Amino acid sequence: MNITELTSLTDDTICAISTPQGRGGIAVIRMSGPQALEIVQRRWQGKNLADMTSHTVHLGHLMDSHGEVLDQALLTIYRAPNSFTGEDVVELSCHGSTWIQQQVVQTLIDAGCRHATAGEFTRRAFANGRMDLSQAEAVADVIEAQSRAAHHVAMNQMRGRYSDELKGLRDKLLHFVALIELELDFSEEDVTFAERSEVTTLAHEIHDLISRLADSYRDGNAIRNGMPVAIVGQTNAGKSTLLNALLRDDRALVSNIHGTTRDTIEDTVMMGGTLYRFIDTAGIRQSNDAVERMGIERTWQAIDKANVVLWVVDVTSADTSMAHDILTRCSGKALIAILNKTDLDDDVAARSELNHLLPEGTPVVAISAKSESDIEGLRDLIVKTAALPDVNADAVIVTNARHYQALTRARDAIARAIDGLDSGLSSDLLGQDIRECLHWLGEITGEITTDHILGEIFAHFCVGK
Repeated sequence: MNITELTSLTDDTICAISTPQGRGGIAVIRMSGPQALEIVQRRWQGKNLADMTSHTVHLGHLMDSHGEVLDQALLTIYRAPNSFTGEDVVELSCHGSTWIQQQVVQTLIDAGCRHATAGEFTRRAFANGRMDLSQAEAVADVIEAQSRAAHHVAMNQMRGRYSDELKGLRDKLLHFVALIELELDFSEEDVTFAERSEVTTLAHEIHDLISRLADSYRDGNAIRNGMPVAIVGQTNAGKSTLLNALLRDDRALVSNIHGTTRDTIEDTVMMGGTLYRFIDTAGIRQSNDAVERMGIERTWQAIDKANVVLWVVDVTSADTSMAHDILTRCSGKALIAILNKTDLDDDVAARSELNHLLPEGTPVVAISAKSESDIEGLRDLIVKTAALPDVNADAVIVTNARHYQALTRARDAIARAIDGLDSGLSSDLLGQDIRECLHWLGEITGEITTDHILGEIFAHFCVGK
């Protein structure tokens, strides 16, 4: 579906509550559409809104369909095209009684509005060219941001930094296509517009830029949804106690009975401006208990999904019989070895044994989870080990799985073009790969999309946005 087709769907005027559900000091009801000012005027007791300029605020009374005063309210006018949606927009700030909110929406519907669907205001902004699809998706991410880092990434995307990167890529690809097609048009006259080496250099540059964006998804997903940190080790090593200490809460059941934790337990905490998801797991050991074995399998799955793994070792027993299995599964992961229960014994023997097992450079820290000794130092080490990128005003980091999928397919297409250049493939076949690359980048920004995709995206928005 293209922009023209989308615009044809926005001929009516919509309304919805934009503030969270429930009672509060104030509530905001938003309207958007060609008749927004005309409809609200039918229920407005105050100045003639037709004479009011854009971006002005007015005090008056909202009336119901029987002419009774519903509430005193502030009305803000945003005239097209200088509004969020690109249409005439009116925002009504009324008192936050749930009854008042419902009655205001009802009286606007009676006066000619239609109740908005989920994400319809933002969808109209996209349809009217106020933002591309990646920026529209960032609106939801800004609303859902749970940390400073997630907020910065979403704001950068909403303000167009990501779109600018994609536009630069698109310009390079179009230049590539132009060189290839000119060569194709004049092939019979033996005219060459660019050396193959120049085109190959350009293709590699495009591949590297797409790869940088695609590779940023691992960190971007962690920033958006919380950095996954798996706490693993053998039974009774103190994993649940450590989880409670890191969370500063009695989240997990603690017992000196082996195999108490049979399933994963997960909770979040903010550290260094980023959300971390700590996952306490079932103790790893040989077991014939079917339920415990299911829990251990979930432990392996938690390791696979984690960015950081905390391997907890009990210094009072220093049992490393499962070390090979744990370290094999943690290969390629950021790993921290934790010597726990130092309040009961020193860590010298356990540290010596671990040094023979751990990959070179693996940090080892000694703590007492029970007494919370050195927990703050461990928190700092986790943040350092996670090594998330510094999210500043210029940071462009991919956080959306849909974008990641499109980028990987675009990267595959440009990689095929590079292989074709190396093998002397004809210009027309090279052009097909470049057009496919352009297609996938266009899916991110919404230049190439379908109504089904748009429906899936905006269905997850709140109604008033």
